[in-house]
Amino acid sequence: MSSLVAIVVTHDSAEALPACLGALAAEHVPAVVVDNASRDASVAVAEAAGARVLRNARNEGFGRANTIGVRAAERAERVLMLNPDVVLQPGAVDALLAAARAYPDAGLLAPRLVEPDGRFFYQPRSLLAPYLTNPHGRLALPEGDACAPFLSGACLMVARDLFLDLGGFDPGIFLFYEDDDLCRRVADTGRALVHVHGAQALHGRGRSSAPAPGRVFRTRWHQAWSRAYVSRKYGLPDPSPRMLAVNAPKAALAALSLRRPLIERYAGSAAGALAALRGQTALAREGLDR
Repeated sequence: MSSLVAIVVTHDSAEALPACLGALAAEHVPAVVVDNASRDASVAVAEAAGARVLRNARNEGFGRANTIGVRAAERAERVLMLNPDVVLQPGAVDALLAAARAYPDAGLLAPRLVEPDGRFFYQPRSLLAPYLTNPHGRLALPEGDACAPFLSGACLMVARDLFLDLGGFDPGIFLFYEDDDLCRRVADTGRALVHVHGAQALHGRGRSSAPAPGRVFRTRWHQAWSRAYVSRKYGLPDPSPRMLAVNAPKAALAALSLRRPLIERYAGSAAGALAALRGQTALAREGLDR
């Protein structure tokens, strides 16, 4: 049994993928690439790097595709799910595995994610955090290993059996907040979410997929819809009315400026909030409900 298998979900990720898979190979971690119907050379790049490739006939979304990959990694004890724009640094895998041994109550472990500007990512609160709550979002960056209220889905290590026992990522979510939801469900089992400071990974942030017309609108739609979905799931106030009220006027003003990125950003957020209020689903929008 392989102690660790990496799961990488791709969608038009050919540009980012070589560095990601090269770093995994250098760390001696076999990779399963789950391709979400890419239109570029993502599959060819993955196969050339020696990864096992699973091809989805359609874009199943981030969480659903990761769950497909974890199920396929049948001989893995643990899985490391990471975005194509994440590049593990030397020794990161050993540090993560050592932390898993040192903290047997850990359910999820994540490396220190270094952003393009050199800062490292650490989110001091989560919408769904049932413990370590930090309502004002006071940022105190850890200087070593630390329990966290949230770990980014950009790079997560978890025991395969635990992940599957929890049902994987929520299949009702296409994109966004699936990591918040998983963190909440892991925390609800009494297990810790552990930031592993000595494991470092570079994160391209937003570079997993190549830019394309309409992608900003689609991204913002799912971000607004998924926030409403998880809020309702855990009995929190529905943010949709406020998101619609804030973003609809901004979309109208952006339309006057003819600035496409702004139009897509605000119109996408307004449309996602409106869809949530109307009871529409993310899966229906993506044609995954049939």
